[in-house]
Amino acid sequence: MNRFHQTLFATGLLAAAGGANAAGRLSESERLEQLTVTGTREPRPRSELAESLTSVNLDALLTISPIHPSQALASVPGALISRGNGQESLIAIRSPVLTGAGSCGAFAITEEGIPLRGIGFCNVNQLFDGNFEQAQRIEVLRGPGGVLYGSDAQHGVINILSRPPTDGGESSLALEGGANDYARVSLGHSRGDSQGGYRISFNGARDGGFKENSGFDQQKMRLRHDGQWSGWSSRTLLSLSNLNQETAGYVTGKDAFKNADRKRENPNPEAFRDSQSARAQVRLEKSLPDGSSLQITPYARYTDMAFLMHFLPGTPLEENGQRGLGLRSAYRYAASETLDMTGGVDLEFTDAWLRQTQDGGFSVFPAGKQYDYRVNAVLTAGFAQAEKAITDATRVTLGGRIEHLRYDYDNRMRSGDTTDSGGLCVSSFTGAVGCRYTRPEDRRDNFTSVSINASLIHEFSADLNGSLRLAHGFRAPQASELYRLQNGQMRADLDPESIDSIELGLRRWDAPFRYSLTGFYMEKEDVVFQSSERLNLGGGGSRHFGLEYEVQWALSNQWELGFAGTFARHRYTHDVSAPGSGLIDSRGNDIDTAPHNLHNLRLNWRPYQTTQFTLQWQYTGSYYTDIENVHRYAGHDLLHLRLRQSLGEATSLGIRVENLANVDYAERADYSSLGGGDRYFIGEPRSLYADIRFVF
Repeated sequence: MNRFHQTLFATGLLAAAGGANAAGRLSESERLEQLTVTGTREPRPRSELAESLTSVNLDALLTISPIHPSQALASVPGALISRGNGQESLIAIRSPVLTGAGSCGAFAITEEGIPLRGIGFCNVNQLFDGNFEQAQRIEVLRGPGGVLYGSDAQHGVINILSRPPTDGGESSLALEGGANDYARVSLGHSRGDSQGGYRISFNGARDGGFKENSGFDQQKMRLRHDGQWSGWSSRTLLSLSNLNQETAGYVTGKDAFKNADRKRENPNPEAFRDSQSARAQVRLEKSLPDGSSLQITPYARYTDMAFLMHFLPGTPLEENGQRGLGLRSAYRYAASETLDMTGGVDLEFTDAWLRQTQDGGFSVFPAGKQYDYRVNAVLTAGFAQAEKAITDATRVTLGGRIEHLRYDYDNRMRSGDTTDSGGLCVSSFTGAVGCRYTRPEDRRDNFTSVSINASLIHEFSADLNGSLRLAHGFRAPQASELYRLQNGQMRADLDPESIDSIELGLRRWDAPFRYSLTGFYMEKEDVVFQSSERLNLGGGGSRHFGLEYEVQWALSNQWELGFAGTFARHRYTHDVSAPGSGLIDSRGNDIDTAPHNLHNLRLNWRPYQTTQFTLQWQYTGSYYTDIENVHRYAGHDLLHLRLRQSLGEATSLGIRVENLANVDYAERADYSSLGGGDRYFIGEPRSLYADIRFVF
């Protein structure tokens, strides 16, 4: 760390030392916030779980008022949400920022535990489908998801939890405006009692876009109903979203993000993304006479999306969609006073389709249809887990999961690497015959994966415990990796990626000083990558290790300090190649877009009961932007200032200044030998936002 970072940390620690004696205990609401459902599918105190979990609660979300998921999750250790243009994003959780057709399969993005997309059909930008803006909280599980999550939870889980109905009646209205003609309206209405109730939430946003010819309109609605029925408790959730986005692409050129004349540049003014989604789930729970409990959650989902692939030659149009049904279940019972058992079955069916077309053809990029296929997928999984109290202070958990995923692929075009009419493509550079895009013959693929997970928790005192967790995660190849092939590859023989993880944790839960320290080490095998010939191959490998920390310190009734971050390394353990280059001697190299340091500090000041100031420092360390570790992005520091002022019992005013110091930075940087060298998604300059909220 440089002198600036050392000084900033020292200042925070000195302030903490000066005010610690005046701190009080957690409020009752803060204690309740320590409950989590992401690791167990039922409310459990986080102190009872070995998994590394971070929760972004309602108060934090109201303070941040996030426009993009990266803002909501900036304080989560081990996580980096790389902001693209508009509502687009790439994810890292105990990993580099992963890219490519199947990279999103490393992360489970869920709503109340149900994936936003079908298993095997993720989308790298799928976070924009979730209503994070009006969530009760967002929970992030770092590391393999355990027996409750199978494929698509390899590196972690992001779970968006909805707000429950209120006891009584409540309505709310929020109006917001800011830089680049940004405007948002949020509406809510809820009514309920001890037997249940309902909540309706809606938000609509319009952004004129910082870049030229960019911006988005987005609407989200969530309906929730809680009730009781014949001894069952029920929670019904319906979520709808629509996104219409004018997309700006990468800006190329060394340090282009520092050039004031290029900050608003958009090399792809024609690019767009339109996406609609709908999801429904009904969670049913019942306590049985013998003390056991049963939980059953049927669900359904629908998505439809079209976007111009501005990052590919010829800017083809992709249209895709999926419809699916599923069921998740869990049965829990106490086998003895010291042994609890959990088991269940998960089922899912997905009908997905994809079509890619291009108006004008050239060289190996044919005009007309390039892909047109449908895939039906059936997932069946069973899991069991036992939790045993060895002593009053020590508990062990052992669980296993077996999962089978079957794809039925139906090619609706002529097979091979020809035009849609059977014509040949000839490279204008080499004279080679064959189109860039290849359609395999109809086929069926089956993948079976088994994982075993174990953990131990020991309580050193009432508010301090240590944990050891061993976990195995996996992800089946995504449908796009198997059937969206290139350069004459007619079959991709891929195995499920696997990851083995060990982590040690130390956590203190009580106020005024709460902290969590976690060290982790992970080995990943059978990693899918694209070769220099653009063939989808398996056999890659990587290693991931680091230290995560999370601290909350109540300095006094007026001051609170929070800081979180990660020291980590992510390295190749096998030599790999990339399109446009041969086999690279990459073993031991850092994986590109993998900062060694991610740190976040928040200082809250309440001079009055009705006034809160929050100053946030966000640090992203330097990272390599290419496999060879030749090109590098230097990293950046950002400051954000937020004010929340109550104007009465029913009204509050918020003001936010993002990028307070007006730093030149890149939201994401990479290097492409085929795409113009250094490329950047340029970060926005200092921006002012204000909102007013009414609750009545």
